[in-house]
Amino acid sequence: MTLKDAATDVRQKAYAPYSNFQVGAALRAASGAVYVGCNVENVAYPEGTCAEAGAIAAMVAAGETEMTEVYVIAGSPMPVTPCGGCRQKLAEFGKGDVRVTMATTGGVEQVMTLAELLPGAFVPAHLARD
Repeated sequence: MTLKDAATDVRQKAYAPYSNFQVGAALRAASGAVYVGCNVENVAYPEGTCAEAGAIAAMVAAGETEMTEVYVIAGSPMPVTPCGGCRQKLAEFGKGDVRVTMATTGGVEQVMTLAELLPGAFVPAHLARD
C-alpha cells in the first residue's frame, strides 16, 4: 500500500463531527513500516488531535522514532499544510530533507521538505548549555 492509499483510507475514519473536515496522514518509518493517523475532534476545543500527531504516536508506540516520508490528505480545494505544532512534531522525528506531500481528495498535490515547512526548527541542540 502506498502512503497516499494509507492516508486516504485512514482519512475516512477521522472523527470530525464539529468541523466535518477530515484529515488523514501516513508516514513511513526508517524501517519501511507505514503508520497512519486521522484527526480526532473533541467538543471542548482545542482538545482534539491532528492526523499527523496520531501517525507519529502510532510510530512511537511501535518502537520507532525516525520517519523518512509523510503524506497528508484533506478534502479541501488546495493542499493543507500541517499546523505549526505538527510541523514541530514532524521535525522531532525526521531530518530536514524528509519529503512531505500534502494533497487534496481531488488529486492536487504539493511537495515540500520538512526544512521548507519549518525553517529554523527548534532542535535538541538548542537545549545545550554554554
